[in-house]
Amino acid sequence: MAQDTYWASFEEISKYNVSLNYLERLWLAWYTYMGNDILATGIMSFVMHETVYFGRSLPWIIIDAIPYFRKYKIQQSKIPTAWEQWQCALLVLLSHFTVELPQIWLFHPMCQYFGLSTTVPFPSLAKMAFQICVFFVLEDTWHYWTHRAMHWGPLYKNIHKIHHQYSAPFGLAAEYASPIEVMVLGLGTVGSPILWCAITKDLHILTMYAWIVLRLFQAIDAHSGYEFPWSLHHFLPFWAGAEHHDVHHERFIGNYSSSFRWWDYVLDTEAGPEAAKRRREAKMAKAKKAL
Repeated sequence: MAQDTYWASFEEISKYNVSLNYLERLWLAWYTYMGNDILATGIMSFVMHETVYFGRSLPWIIIDAIPYFRKYKIQQSKIPTAWEQWQCALLVLLSHFTVELPQIWLFHPMCQYFGLSTTVPFPSLAKMAFQICVFFVLEDTWHYWTHRAMHWGPLYKNIHKIHHQYSAPFGLAAEYASPIEVMVLGLGTVGSPILWCAITKDLHILTMYAWIVLRLFQAIDAHSGYEFPWSLHHFLPFWAGAEHHDVHHERFIGNYSSSFRWWDYVLDTEAGPEAAKRRREAKMAKAKKAL
C-alpha cells in the first residue's frame, strides 16, 4: 500500500518482500508510492535522460577548457567557445521539453500494449546484455539509412543542416538538431526495443533504460571531437566512435553510421584520407587488371 512518503513506502515494501534485492525494493517503492505507472515511468525516464545527457556532456566541456587535452583534439584549431556551448545547451534543452518529453510520456502506454514489463524481479544481466546488443545493431542500421537519406538535397537543407552547424562537433551537440530529425533518428533508439517487445513479448523497462544510457554515452562520445589512445575503436575495430563521426562533420558527407563501421565499409560510404586512399588503390588495381 502506498504511504505518505517514498521512504515510508520503501520501508513497508521491505518488510514483506525480503526476497527482493535493494535496487528492486527501491524500484517497487517508486511505482507503489506514485500509484500511477504512466506518471512514474514518465518522470523517471525524463529525469534519467536529462541527468545522463548533461552529466555525460559535462566532462567534455571541462576537457575543452583544459589546454593539455588539445593534443587529443581531432580538429585542434576548432575549440568550441563558452557561448557556443551555452547556446547549444539551451536549444537542446528546449528540444528535450518540447519534442522528447511528449514522446517519453507516450512511451509507457505504447510499450505496455506490446507487453513491456515494469515489475520486479529484474531480468538477468545476461538477458539484458543480449537484448542491448540487438538494439545497437538495429539502431545502427536505422541510423545509417535515415542519416544518409538526410544528406539528400531538400532533406539536408530543410532538416539536417541544423545539426551540421558545428563542423567540429562537441559533446553537447549530439542532440542539437531540428525537431523532425530528433523524432526520425530517435525512432531507431526507441523503435528498436519496441519492435523487439512486439515480436518477443519479452522486455523489461530496466533493459530499456540501460540501453538508453549506453546509447546516450555513444552519441555524446561520438560528438566529443577527441581521439585517445584508449578510445574503444582501437580495441573493437568495427566500433565507430569520435574519429569516425568527426570526419563526417568536417566533410559533410560519408560515415553515416552511429555505432559501427560496417555499413559504411560495405556500401563504400567511408569518408576521410584513409578511405580515399583505399579507393584510389582499388581503382589503380582495377585499371592494371584491365590492361
